[in-house]
Amino acid sequence: MSLRVENLRKNYGPVAVFSNVSFEVAAGEFVAIVGESGVGKSTLLNCMAGLDTWDAGRVVLDGTDIGALPDEPRALLRRRHVGFVFQAFHVLPHLDVAQNVGLPLMLLNHKDKAANDLRVQEMLGAVGLEGLGHRLPQQLSGGQLQRVAIARALVHRPGLLLADEPTGNLDPQTAAMVMDALIDQTRAHGASLVLVTHSQTAAARADRVLQLSADGISAYTTHAEPHLP
Repeated sequence: MSLRVENLRKNYGPVAVFSNVSFEVAAGEFVAIVGESGVGKSTLLNCMAGLDTWDAGRVVLDGTDIGALPDEPRALLRRRHVGFVFQAFHVLPHLDVAQNVGLPLMLLNHKDKAANDLRVQEMLGAVGLEGLGHRLPQQLSGGQLQRVAIARALVHRPGLLLADEPTGNLDPQTAAMVMDALIDQTRAHGASLVLVTHSQTAAARADRVLQLSADGISAYTTHAEPHLP
């Protein structure tokens, strides 16, 4: 699924967080976005998902201007076609791991329980959590919770995956495992991946690295070394 951001500007009151942000993500491409703290990387990611509003410009997902959609159609488009991996996981503590992963299927009204259960188990295996579906989130480590979030974001096979600092609070070995899961699972069904990160190691695995500043986006070639704080 392709994504195009055109001259995007986001204000907080009279102050622009960022402006003149333009870039494209081709179907199946992995793009990392880096930049200094406070420059609005997470806000930009939320705009791409239609979770946040902006003050100028457009976000176009596979030809659809999502900013022009009313709230309900925008939410439905996001639910069907976008997966989001939050930095803080956002798993539901009262649901077990399998129920958390299966939430997107339930929200999309997939009624074939056997097929849903099989898909959930496939995703748990793909991210290295086989046999843990019955556990509650509080029984898991941070790295395991992040992999639950990845499995949940990908269980409905979205065309675009957006990931916000998915390795930010993980040790290097667990971070590498999380990145492997992200890349392997998006590549497996041709999804596009946009990753916001402070990690040079994570960014270096992308097809392209883009640096966000208050004045827009600067592009780097594959495996370039962006300026990271």
